[in-house]
Amino acid sequence: MEKKAFQAESKKLLDMMIHSIYTHKEIFLRELISNASDAIDKLYFQSLTDDSVGMNKDDFCIRIDVDKDARTISITDNGIGMTAEELEHNLGTIASSGSLQFKTDNKLGEDQQIIGQFGVGFYSAFMVAKRVTVYSKAFGQDEAYQWTSEGVEGYTIHKCDKATHGTQIVLELMEDSEEENYSEFLEQYRIQALVKKYSDYIRFPIQMEIGHQVLADGTEDEYETQYTLDTLNSMVPLWRKNRTELTDDDYNNFYQEKFVDYMPPMAYKHVHNEGMISYDALLYIPSKAPYDFYSRDYEKGLQLYTNGVLIMDKCGDLLPDYYSFVRGLVDSEDLSLNISREMLQHDRQLKLIAKSIEKTIHSQLTSMLKSDREKYEQFFEAFGLQLKYGVYSDYGMHKEALQDLLLFHSSRGDKPVTLAEYVENMPESQKEIYYATGSSIERIKSLPQTEAVLEKGYEILFFLDNVDEFAVKTMMSYQDKQFKSVSANDIDLDTEEEKKELDEKKEAGKAMFDVMCSALDGRVQRVTLSSRLKSHPVCLTSEGDLTLEMEKVLNAMPTENKVQAKLVMEINPKHPVFERLTALHGTDDEKLKKYSQLLYNQALLIEGMPVDDPVAFSNLICELM
Repeated sequence: MEKKAFQAESKKLLDMMIHSIYTHKEIFLRELISNASDAIDKLYFQSLTDDSVGMNKDDFCIRIDVDKDARTISITDNGIGMTAEELEHNLGTIASSGSLQFKTDNKLGEDQQIIGQFGVGFYSAFMVAKRVTVYSKAFGQDEAYQWTSEGVEGYTIHKCDKATHGTQIVLELMEDSEEENYSEFLEQYRIQALVKKYSDYIRFPIQMEIGHQVLADGTEDEYETQYTLDTLNSMVPLWRKNRTELTDDDYNNFYQEKFVDYMPPMAYKHVHNEGMISYDALLYIPSKAPYDFYSRDYEKGLQLYTNGVLIMDKCGDLLPDYYSFVRGLVDSEDLSLNISREMLQHDRQLKLIAKSIEKTIHSQLTSMLKSDREKYEQFFEAFGLQLKYGVYSDYGMHKEALQDLLLFHSSRGDKPVTLAEYVENMPESQKEIYYATGSSIERIKSLPQTEAVLEKGYEILFFLDNVDEFAVKTMMSYQDKQFKSVSANDIDLDTEEEKKELDEKKEAGKAMFDVMCSALDGRVQRVTLSSRLKSHPVCLTSEGDLTLEMEKVLNAMPTENKVQAKLVMEINPKHPVFERLTALHGTDDEKLKKYSQLLYNQALLIEGMPVDDPVAFSNLICELM
């Protein structure tokens, strides 16, 4: 029998189809099932206007058979079938797809969806098969034909016996090697898993004989295998059902099964969007952050389907990083896929869907914040850090969208507050939004720098996460109110009279402060008096944008470039320590210097910073005692 050469460009092109286009060999089953679904769709579409078809939707199916001894997998459909000419045109010419022409020639309704577009999916079979045989009989024709190929060398076509219309594709699998285990595709569980993963929502039943262990007749402990023809796929996607038909349990059960979570989701959103871009989506917010959520190993993304066929398990381009906690899926007919249907081309449709999903998530979170505050606080406990990173990242591009979703603990009480609530609660005399940073609420409350702010009756936001201060530095202001650290050197809380009195004391103590500053050998910019201190003798403040807390965070990073905040040591002029310092100046400057070192180290400890030399610090305490 004469072997025909493939009409597509060359042996090299087919070799590329088999070895380069597809990244996962398991894709072959998805592609062949999708082709079978297309063939059924064409005949089903014809049946709507042609009574001679004599079949309704329930009569169509796809069947998978496995023969371990022969090492074959068969995919059979009772669709429209192919003539000899169509076999030669569709299978002999690479990248020729009858499906694309069918979609062009017919105005299909929503219920007539054709999956195939490129005509290369069939050739994925050669990734796992050493020989592919196709038996096909076109609907309404008397003759059936067999197409056989072992790959790049060409193919043969001849008549064969086949009783019914449709197509059967038989793959003879390659032998296993050290690198590849082709036998896995002969296992029942593997076929079931692949159908569930990629083709669960093909709208025609995919059937397979499944072996079940049952008690043998007349025995109590002996089992035998019985085979039944089971349907492997769900067929109707949950997201294409009417929302009024579904309950919370339906959505929650789907989430837990689909995304393998032992807990139901915190919230969900069922989206059906029509317009410039049409898509269906199910979006879920998990109850808890995955164990690896804040690690490099975590991979964001939504499952992507086109016409119910899984294309990507995690499409990261559909979610911005700050909403990476969202899980779910998107199904759209409008996406432009690459030739293998494994990857998206980064085009306008994808960006439109991503933008729409981002707005949906933002709306859902805003609604939760307003209508179910307790649940939102639970959400923020799990994922709020990611929103803060979103404010800080990309040079603050997303701060306007995210700032109203932020929560912070504060000096007002136990419940966290939004920035809007903080501003609304501000006294008329307050001009800035005050914050303090620390590792815990208790530590922040004990900071000396908070005393004067709280005495004024002003609320202080407590920044407990490393990113908090970086985020507000990026925001700069909220509702025209500047953010101000209670540890900032230029904090302004005094009246003009108080400022004048303090300036006079600063001028009188200038010489003493110079002695103290020299004792600290460049570790502070200067020593001065402070009106912010009430009960504490000393504190450290910072000049410029880099604060002491930011210095800690940045220097903890694995980099050789270390930073240093410009520090000022402030002394409380109303504290007995100040009187002692004044008495020492000019009479015992050496002891004054030792007091200066002691006060500096005390201020470091209050800030949660390590002292420069613990041994010297300990010895100094003993000496002065």
